[in-house]
Amino acid sequence: MPTADLGALGALLDLAFFQRSLLGGIIAAIACAGVGVFVLLRKQAMVGHGIAHVSFGGVAVGKWMVVGGIYAGAAETFPLYTALVSAVLGMWVITALRRRGIATSDAGIGLVTAVGFAVGLVVISAAGGFNRDVLSYLFGDVTTIGAQDLVLSSVLGAVILVFLALLYKEMLALTFDEEAARLTGVPVRALSAAFDLLVAFTIVVSIKVVGIVLVSALLVLPGLAALQLRLSFRGTMLAALGLSAVSVVVGIVLSAFWPVATGGLIILVAVALLAACAAYVRLGDRPSPEA
Repeated sequence: MPTADLGALGALLDLAFFQRSLLGGIIAAIACAGVGVFVLLRKQAMVGHGIAHVSFGGVAVGKWMVVGGIYAGAAETFPLYTALVSAVLGMWVITALRRRGIATSDAGIGLVTAVGFAVGLVVISAAGGFNRDVLSYLFGDVTTIGAQDLVLSSVLGAVILVFLALLYKEMLALTFDEEAARLTGVPVRALSAAFDLLVAFTIVVSIKVVGIVLVSALLVLPGLAALQLRLSFRGTMLAALGLSAVSVVVGIVLSAFWPVATGGLIILVAVALLAACAAYVRLGDRPSPEA
C-alpha cells in the first residue's frame, strides 16, 4: 500500500465510525467462526441462510413500527431487536417441524425462508417510505453501525463466546456423537435448543456487517477454510477465528479505498482464503518428483 494510503488509513482509524465498523466487524467475525465450525460439523450449513431471510421479515416489521410511530425509542437499533425475535422464532419453527415429523430440516428451512422474506416484502410494500433503509440490512453497511448497535453486538457476541467456552466439551460430544453424549448425561435437547439460539444471535450480530443476503456465507466460509487444514478441533477453531477476522478486517479496509460494497468484499476475501487453504493442503499432498 502506498505511503499516502497508509496515511489515509491512519486518519480513518481516528474516526469514531471507522472504529465502530472494525470493532463491530471483528465481533461478527468471531461469532460467525465460533458457531460456524459447529454448524458445518452438524451438517446445518443452510440454517444460516434460512434464519437470515427470516430476520429480514423482522427488520421490515421493526422499521415499520419506527416509521409508523408505534415505537419511539432507539430507531436505529430497534430493527435488530425485532430481527432477533424473528430469528429465534424461525429457529424454533424449524426445530419443531423436524421433531414432530412434519418436515425435514431442509424443508423447514425452505418454509421459514419463504415466509420470512414474504413478510418483509409485504410490510415494505404496504408501508412504503423506508425501502432504502432496508437495503443497508439486506446488503450490509458496516459504516452505519452506531454505538447502540455496537452494544447489542457486544452483548450477543459475549453470550456466544461464554457459551462456547463453558460448554465446549459438551458441544463437542453432541456434535460428533449425539447418542453417546445423551448416554453420558449431556442434556442433548436443551443444549441443541441453546445452540439454535446462538445461531440466531450470530445472524443478527452479522447483519449490519455483511447483510442478510451474505450473512450465511460468513457463517460457513471461515470454518470451511479452517477444516481444509486438517488440524485438531481446537486448532480448527482457532484457525477459523483468525481467518474470519482477517476476512472482515481486510474487506472493511479495502472498501475504505475502493468504493464498492463492504459485505461483498468481505465474502470475496473469505472465498480467497478458502481457496488458498485448499490449495496449500493439496499441494502439500502431492508426491515429490523423485518419488
